[in-house]
Amino acid sequence: MKQESNPSRPSAFEDRFRLYLDESGDHVYRETVEIPHRFLCLLGCWFKNPDYVEFHQVLENLKAKHFHHHPDNPVILHRDDIINRRRIFKVLQDDEKRAAFDTDLLQLIEEAKFHVVAVVIDKMAMRSAFGESAAHPYHIGLGFLLQRYAGYLNHINRIGDVMAEARGGKEDRLLQESYTRVYEHGIWGVTSGTYFQSSLSSRQLKYQQKKANISGLQLADLLGHPAKMWVLRYYRRIDENPAPFAAQLMSIIERKFNHHLYNNRLEGYGFVLYPKK
Repeated sequence: MKQESNPSRPSAFEDRFRLYLDESGDHVYRETVEIPHRFLCLLGCWFKNPDYVEFHQVLENLKAKHFHHHPDNPVILHRDDIINRRRIFKVLQDDEKRAAFDTDLLQLIEEAKFHVVAVVIDKMAMRSAFGESAAHPYHIGLGFLLQRYAGYLNHINRIGDVMAEARGGKEDRLLQESYTRVYEHGIWGVTSGTYFQSSLSSRQLKYQQKKANISGLQLADLLGHPAKMWVLRYYRRIDENPAPFAAQLMSIIERKFNHHLYNNRLEGYGFVLYPKK
Protein backbone atom coordinates (compact mmCIF):
# COMPACT_ATOMS: atom_id res chain seq x y z
CA MET A 1 0.00 0.00 0.00
CA LYS A 2 1.26 3.43 -0.91
CA GLN A 3 2.27 5.72 1.90
CA GLU A 4 -0.37 8.35 2.62
CA SER A 5 1.83 11.25 3.65
CA ASN A 6 5.37 12.47 3.21
CA PRO A 7 7.30 12.00 6.49
CA SER A 8 9.98 14.45 5.37
CA ARG A 9 7.51 17.34 5.46
CA PRO A 10 6.27 19.23 8.53
CA SER A 11 3.02 17.57 9.59
CA ALA A 12 2.01 19.27 12.83
CA PHE A 13 -1.49 20.75 12.94
CA GLU A 14 -0.24 24.29 12.43
CA ASP A 15 1.68 23.27 9.27
CA ARG A 16 -1.14 21.46 7.47
CA PHE A 17 -3.57 22.71 4.86
CA ARG A 18 -7.08 21.73 3.84
CA LEU A 19 -8.89 22.39 0.59
CA TYR A 20 -12.67 22.79 0.72
CA LEU A 21 -14.47 21.80 -2.46
CA ASP A 22 -17.88 22.65 -3.93
CA GLU A 23 -19.47 22.74 -7.35
CA SER A 24 -21.72 25.05 -9.31
CA GLY A 25 -23.70 23.39 -12.06
CA ASP A 26 -23.96 19.64 -12.58
CA HIS A 27 -21.76 16.84 -13.87
CA VAL A 28 -24.24 15.40 -16.39
CA TYR A 29 -23.76 15.80 -20.14
CA ARG A 30 -26.91 17.44 -21.55
CA GLU A 31 -27.97 18.60 -24.99
CA THR A 32 -28.38 22.21 -23.91
CA VAL A 33 -26.65 25.57 -24.14
CA GLU A 34 -28.17 26.85 -20.89
CA ILE A 35 -25.41 28.23 -18.67
CA PRO A 36 -26.39 26.32 -15.48
CA HIS A 37 -26.21 22.98 -17.31
CA ARG A 38 -23.53 23.60 -19.92
CA PHE A 39 -20.79 24.65 -17.50
CA LEU A 40 -19.62 22.84 -14.37
CA CYS A 41 -17.42 24.75 -11.94
CA LEU A 42 -15.38 23.01 -9.29
CA LEU A 43 -14.36 25.63 -6.75
CA GLY A 44 -11.67 24.97 -4.19
CA CYS A 45 -10.49 27.24 -1.38
CA TRP A 46 -7.64 26.20 0.88
CA PHE A 47 -6.51 27.39 4.27
CA LYS A 48 -3.59 26.75 6.54
CA ASN A 49 -5.07 25.26 9.71
CA PRO A 50 -4.42 28.18 12.10
CA ASP A 51 -5.87 30.64 9.56
CA TYR A 52 -8.91 28.41 9.18
CA VAL A 53 -9.56 28.26 12.92
CA GLU A 54 -9.55 32.06 13.00
CA PHE A 55 -11.83 32.26 9.96
CA HIS A 56 -14.31 29.83 11.50
CA GLN A 57 -14.58 31.81 14.71
CA VAL A 58 -15.09 35.12 12.92
CA LEU A 59 -17.76 33.54 10.71
CA GLU A 60 -19.57 32.16 13.76
CA ASN A 61 -19.51 35.63 15.29
CA LEU A 62 -21.00 37.08 12.11
CA LYS A 63 -23.84 34.57 12.19
CA ALA A 64 -24.55 35.32 15.85
CA LYS A 65 -24.65 39.05 15.06
CA HIS A 66 -27.13 38.81 12.20
CA PHE A 67 -29.24 35.70 12.87
CA HIS A 68 -30.59 33.47 15.63
CA HIS A 69 -27.44 31.36 15.73
CA HIS A 70 -27.09 28.68 18.42
CA PRO A 71 -24.41 25.98 18.66
CA ASP A 72 -27.08 23.27 18.83
CA ASN A 73 -28.88 24.63 15.78
CA PRO A 74 -26.27 26.58 13.82
CA VAL A 75 -26.99 28.81 10.86
CA ILE A 76 -25.61 27.25 7.68
CA LEU A 77 -24.76 29.77 5.00
CA HIS A 78 -26.20 28.62 1.68
CA ARG A 79 -26.05 30.91 -1.32
CA ASP A 80 -29.45 30.06 -2.79
CA ASP A 81 -31.21 30.65 0.53
CA ILE A 82 -29.39 33.93 1.09
CA ILE A 83 -30.10 35.21 -2.44
CA ASN A 84 -33.78 34.33 -2.14
CA ARG A 85 -34.00 35.53 1.50
CA ARG A 86 -35.75 32.39 2.69
CA ARG A 87 -35.75 30.24 5.83
CA ILE A 88 -33.47 31.75 8.48
CA PHE A 89 -32.43 34.43 5.98
CA LYS A 90 -35.93 35.93 5.71
CA VAL A 91 -34.68 38.72 7.98
CA LEU A 92 -32.64 39.94 5.01
CA GLN A 93 -35.86 41.07 3.35
CA ASP A 94 -35.23 44.21 5.39
CA ASP A 95 -32.93 46.25 3.14
CA GLU A 96 -30.97 47.77 6.02
CA LYS A 97 -30.31 44.37 7.55
CA ARG A 98 -29.33 43.01 4.16
CA ALA A 99 -26.88 45.84 3.56
CA ALA A 100 -25.31 45.40 7.01
CA PHE A 101 -24.95 41.64 6.51
CA ASP A 102 -23.42 42.07 3.04
CA THR A 103 -20.91 44.61 4.34
CA ASP A 104 -19.81 42.37 7.22
CA LEU A 105 -19.59 39.29 5.02
CA LEU A 106 -17.46 41.04 2.40
CA GLN A 107 -15.13 42.39 5.09
CA LEU A 108 -14.80 38.94 6.64
CA ILE A 109 -13.90 37.35 3.30
CA GLU A 110 -11.46 40.13 2.47
CA GLU A 111 -9.62 39.73 5.79
CA ALA A 112 -9.53 35.92 5.75
CA LYS A 113 -6.33 34.19 4.60
CA PHE A 114 -7.02 31.60 1.91
CA HIS A 115 -6.39 30.76 -1.75
CA VAL A 116 -8.99 30.05 -4.44
CA VAL A 117 -8.99 27.99 -7.64
CA ALA A 118 -11.99 27.86 -9.97
CA VAL A 119 -12.08 25.22 -12.71
CA VAL A 120 -14.87 25.60 -15.26
CA ILE A 121 -15.64 22.70 -17.60
CA ASP A 122 -17.52 23.41 -20.84
CA LYS A 123 -19.40 20.14 -21.18
CA MET A 124 -20.90 21.02 -24.56
CA ALA A 125 -17.44 21.72 -26.01
CA MET A 126 -16.12 18.52 -24.38
CA ARG A 127 -18.81 16.40 -26.01
CA SER A 128 -18.35 18.19 -29.34
CA ALA A 129 -14.59 17.58 -29.31
CA PHE A 130 -14.46 14.05 -27.90
CA GLY A 131 -17.90 12.57 -28.46
CA GLU A 132 -18.84 9.57 -26.36
CA SER A 133 -15.21 9.21 -25.25
CA ALA A 134 -15.28 12.54 -23.41
CA ALA A 135 -13.95 12.13 -19.88
CA HIS A 136 -16.23 12.58 -16.91
CA PRO A 137 -16.35 16.29 -15.97
CA TYR A 138 -15.46 15.47 -12.36
CA HIS A 139 -12.23 13.79 -13.43
CA ILE A 140 -11.16 16.67 -15.65
CA GLY A 141 -12.16 19.36 -13.18
CA LEU A 142 -10.72 17.67 -10.12
CA GLY A 143 -7.51 16.92 -11.99
CA PHE A 144 -6.94 20.59 -12.75
CA LEU A 145 -7.90 21.63 -9.23
CA LEU A 146 -5.69 19.10 -7.43
CA GLN A 147 -2.82 19.85 -9.79
CA ARG A 148 -2.81 23.46 -8.62
CA TYR A 149 -3.33 22.64 -4.95
CA ALA A 150 -0.55 20.04 -4.99
CA GLY A 151 1.68 22.45 -6.88
CA TYR A 152 1.28 25.02 -4.13
CA LEU A 153 1.93 22.46 -1.38
CA ASN A 154 4.96 21.01 -3.14
CA HIS A 155 6.43 24.46 -3.63
CA ILE A 156 6.21 25.30 0.09
CA ASN A 157 7.07 21.73 1.20
CA ARG A 158 3.81 21.09 3.08
CA ILE A 159 0.98 18.56 3.04
CA GLY A 160 -2.79 18.90 3.00
CA ASP A 161 -6.05 17.08 2.44
CA VAL A 162 -9.38 17.74 0.72
CA MET A 163 -12.95 17.97 2.04
CA ALA A 164 -16.17 18.01 0.02
CA GLU A 165 -19.81 18.30 0.95
CA ALA A 166 -21.55 14.92 1.10
CA ARG A 167 -24.34 14.86 -1.50
CA GLY A 168 -25.15 11.19 -1.25
CA GLY A 169 -24.72 7.99 -3.24
CA LYS A 170 -23.68 8.41 -6.84
CA GLU A 171 -22.24 11.93 -6.66
CA ASP A 172 -19.97 11.08 -3.72
CA ARG A 173 -18.83 7.86 -5.38
CA LEU A 174 -18.02 9.58 -8.68
CA LEU A 175 -16.05 12.33 -6.99
CA GLN A 176 -14.14 9.83 -4.85
CA GLU A 177 -13.30 7.73 -7.90
CA SER A 178 -11.93 10.79 -9.68
CA TYR A 179 -9.89 11.78 -6.64
CA THR A 180 -8.45 8.26 -6.25
CA ARG A 181 -7.53 8.08 -9.92
CA VAL A 182 -5.64 11.37 -9.76
CA TYR A 183 -3.96 10.44 -6.46
CA GLU A 184 -2.78 7.04 -7.65
CA HIS A 185 -2.03 7.62 -11.33
CA GLY A 186 -1.62 11.35 -11.85
CA ILE A 187 -3.23 13.07 -14.82
CA TRP A 188 -2.84 12.96 -18.59
CA GLY A 189 0.71 11.63 -18.47
CA VAL A 190 1.81 15.15 -17.51
CA THR A 191 1.71 15.07 -13.71
CA SER A 192 2.64 11.81 -11.96
CA GLY A 193 0.90 10.13 -9.06
CA THR A 194 4.01 10.74 -6.97
CA TYR A 195 3.47 14.48 -7.38
CA PHE A 196 0.10 14.16 -5.63
CA GLN A 197 1.12 11.52 -3.11
CA SER A 198 3.96 13.73 -1.85
CA SER A 199 1.60 16.59 -1.05
CA LEU A 200 -1.81 15.05 -0.28
CA SER A 201 -1.90 13.45 3.14
CA SER A 202 -4.77 11.05 2.39
CA ARG A 203 -5.80 8.83 -0.49
CA GLN A 204 -9.43 9.46 0.50
CA LEU A 205 -11.61 12.53 0.18
CA LYS A 206 -13.15 13.69 3.42
CA TYR A 207 -16.92 14.25 3.34
CA GLN A 208 -19.17 16.24 5.65
CA GLN A 209 -22.90 16.88 5.58
CA LYS A 210 -24.13 20.46 5.10
CA LYS A 211 -25.60 20.39 8.62
CA ALA A 212 -22.12 19.80 10.09
CA ASN A 213 -21.49 23.56 9.89
CA ILE A 214 -18.14 23.37 8.08
CA SER A 215 -17.10 26.98 7.46
CA GLY A 216 -14.84 26.16 4.51
CA LEU A 217 -17.61 24.33 2.68
CA GLN A 218 -19.98 27.25 3.27
CA LEU A 219 -17.39 29.63 1.83
CA ALA A 220 -16.92 27.41 -1.23
CA ASP A 221 -20.71 27.33 -1.69
CA LEU A 222 -20.86 31.14 -1.59
CA LEU A 223 -18.04 31.50 -4.14
CA GLY A 224 -18.85 28.76 -6.67
CA HIS A 225 -21.47 30.50 -8.83
CA PRO A 226 -20.01 34.03 -8.88
CA ALA A 227 -16.55 32.60 -9.64
CA LYS A 228 -17.96 30.52 -12.50
CA MET A 229 -19.67 33.56 -14.00
CA TRP A 230 -16.50 35.64 -13.54
CA VAL A 231 -14.47 33.04 -15.48
CA LEU A 232 -17.09 32.91 -18.26
CA ARG A 233 -17.00 36.71 -18.56
CA TYR A 234 -13.20 36.67 -18.62
CA TYR A 235 -13.26 34.29 -21.60
CA ARG A 236 -16.20 36.16 -23.20
CA ARG A 237 -18.58 33.22 -23.02
CA ILE A 238 -21.17 35.56 -21.51
CA ASP A 239 -21.54 39.32 -21.51
CA GLU A 240 -24.09 39.95 -18.77
CA ASN A 241 -23.01 42.21 -15.93
CA PRO A 242 -22.75 40.77 -12.43
CA ALA A 243 -25.10 41.78 -9.64
CA PRO A 244 -23.62 44.48 -7.37
CA PHE A 245 -22.82 42.09 -4.51
CA ALA A 246 -21.22 39.55 -6.87
CA ALA A 247 -19.10 42.31 -8.41
CA GLN A 248 -17.86 43.40 -4.98
CA LEU A 249 -17.24 39.80 -3.95
CA MET A 250 -15.21 38.96 -7.04
CA SER A 251 -13.12 42.11 -6.75
CA ILE A 252 -11.97 40.60 -3.44
CA ILE A 253 -11.60 37.04 -4.75
CA GLU A 254 -9.46 38.20 -7.69
CA ARG A 255 -6.80 39.00 -5.08
CA LYS A 256 -7.17 35.57 -3.51
CA PHE A 257 -6.95 33.50 -6.68
CA ASN A 258 -4.00 31.14 -6.66
CA HIS A 259 -1.22 32.64 -8.76
CA HIS A 260 2.17 31.84 -10.23
CA LEU A 261 4.57 32.26 -7.34
CA TYR A 262 7.12 34.20 -9.41
CA ASN A 263 5.23 36.32 -11.94
CA ASN A 264 1.81 36.45 -10.18
CA ARG A 265 -0.03 35.18 -13.26
CA LEU A 266 -3.62 34.18 -12.45
CA GLU A 267 -4.81 32.59 -15.69
CA GLY A 268 -4.10 28.88 -15.59
CA TYR A 269 -3.23 29.04 -11.89
CA GLY A 270 -6.20 30.62 -10.14
CA PHE A 271 -8.78 29.79 -12.77
CA VAL A 272 -9.13 27.43 -15.72
CA LEU A 273 -11.65 27.04 -18.53
CA TYR A 274 -11.53 23.70 -20.35
CA PRO A 275 -11.68 23.37 -23.23
CA LYS A 276 -11.13 26.97 -24.27
CA LYS A 277 -12.43 26.48 -27.81
